Amino acid sequence: MTMPAAGPLMLAVLIFMAALSRVLPHPPNFSPIEAVALFGGAYFAKRHWALLVPLVAMFASDLILGVLNGGIYWSYFASAGYVLVYACIALSTVLGFGLRGKVGAGRVLSYSLAGSVLFFVVTNFGAWLSDPAYSKTAAGLAAAYVAGIPFFQWTVLGTLFYAALLFGGFELLRSRVPALRAQTA
Repeated sequence: MTMPAAGPLMLAVLIFMAALSRVLPHPPNFSPIEAVALFGGAYFAKRHWALLVPLVAMFASDLILGVLNGGIYWSYFASAGYVLVYACIALSTVLGFGLRGKVGAGRVLSYSLAGSVLFFVVTNFGAWLSDPAYSKTAAGLAAAYVAGIPFFQWTVLGTLFYAALLFGGFELLRSRVPALRAQTA
């Protein structure tokens, strides 16, 4: 059974609200990126919406951050890191498909950790490839991953926080709003 029309709209609103929280002050990498992707993958009945809504929401928040932070943030749009972050959003959305119809605290926790590790591995590999400060050797790759460790803790904490907020908040809404009770397939 697919979710009634109110469901997809509510999912999109929750995802956009979480994405826009990126404009609030926060520690580096404490963000909703992975949680938003997992949430979209878990609940949107149509896979194209599951992929599109988190990507558009993150792009909207990136545009706002670009306006607020100026030149330094605009240069991010021209970087390989930008493409890799969006690739991670898409991959984590696909990962979230594994939660469909099976959302529970333990599964959300494990998928959130997997999404955080995916983000760490992909983006730090990209930093190694694109940053001339890292030698293109195994030692250079190791250095890129070591440099990312302080950010990884915040990625994990941010993903867990936003996953709890999104998945828990949506389950609470579903318990109170009958139109949202239908489970996606």
